[in-house]
Amino acid sequence: MEKQLDEKYCESCGGIIKIAAEICPKCGVRQRPAYGNSFSGDGQAKDWLTTLLLCFFVGIFGIHRFFTGSTGIGIAQLFTMGGCGVWTLIDFIIILTGSYRDGNGQPLNRRN
Repeated sequence: MEKQLDEKYCESCGGIIKIAAEICPKCGVRQRPAYGNSFSGDGQAKDWLTTLLLCFFVGIFGIHRFFTGSTGIGIAQLFTMGGCGVWTLIDFIIILTGSYRDGNGQPLNRRN
């Protein structure tokens, strides 16, 4: 079964559950808030252009990953200098094409 846009993976068992679920119906573990780090304080999704510019200018330090809530990958990029630039280049292309997802699997906000 494939995960839909209104679904996420359970943090404990890995089962597919609704984004709004506070508790996984499969294993009973409480989930973090649905939009945790992917939204700023005013409830807006992280901006596509800001993420793109962060990746371009300071991508080797993983700042764009911290910005979008992917802290673990951000730390890995920080210590490996963006995978010697390769990881940063791949992220830049993914962000540019609009396929990049934040730490919660949500697409970035792309203003038209």
